[in-house]
Amino acid sequence: MMRAGKLDKTITIQRRGEVVDEYGTVTEGWTSLATVRAQIIKQTTEEFLQNAGTSEKIASVFRVRHMNGLTTADRVACEGKTFDLKEIKELGRREGLDLRCTATGG
Repeated sequence: MMRAGKLDKTITIQRRGEVVDEYGTVTEGWTSLATVRAQIIKQTTEEFLQNAGTSEKIASVFRVRHMNGLTTADRVACEGKTFDLKEIKELGRREGLDLRCTATGG
């Protein structure tokens, strides 16, 4: 059973879609899908081989209550940082989800 006291962070799940700016122009951007409570399970620095060298990215796992419809095309925003959603792992029978993410460059 997931304990509410461990869900001590607030995260926002974001999805790419059409966004209307203050001038009424429709552009492609990120919109908030849901704001939920989460627990950070682990936060490590992983090295990824990229093009001509190695760079470090922060890898985090956020544990949340079960939600339907999430995909790896979505992303997570937490404490001013954004994270690409790389893997979604279901816990128990629709009890919760582990969202494995890596920090984005921007």
